Amino acid sequence: MFLEKKGYEIEAVVIDGKQGVAKVFGDIPVQLCQFHQVKTITTKLTRKPKLEASIELRRLSLTLTNTTENIFKKELNTWYEKWKDFLNEKTLNIETGRKHFTHKRLRSAYRSLNRNLTYLFTYQKYSKLNIPNTTNSLDGGVFSHMKKLLKNHNGLRSELREKLVNDYLNRPNPQK
Repeated sequence: MFLEKKGYEIEAVVIDGKQGVAKVFGDIPVQLCQFHQVKTITTKLTRKPKLEASIELRRLSLTLTNTTENIFKKELNTWYEKWKDFLNEKTLNIETGRKHFTHKRLRSAYRSLNRNLTYLFTYQKYSKLNIPNTTNSLDGGVFSHMKKLLKNHNGLRSELREKLVNDYLNRPNPQK
């Protein structure tokens, strides 16, 4: 890896939720940004869901930042047991004669939480590493200048974008 070649030791990684990224890091602890997870749930269910099951799941997702993995898993499982029949309801499309899940967005929100559980509480498992539970410090702080550069040059081909990032990281003081 580029950073390791520069003498950095990667102890942990905080990611924003891109599928498959966590597997790239092998044995390095990976924390999924809890803020991004809540944002995903909100996108699927809206800020003011109408269905009781959606209201409860969104409310549960909002507890991510102030709970433990065991409590959250238990609450998510309790929610699922209560609503699994509702989640599995299907609707018949009269035109095609095919059935599809009635509550696709709710199912998707639940599946996202359930699938990402492995990475949502890494910061608690490795407390000695002081891993943040969100990418907020990176999004708004450390790399904000680089992100502005990339945004101002959003038409660049991927090779040139990579060159820009490498140049940025090779500067003695990247904030300047």
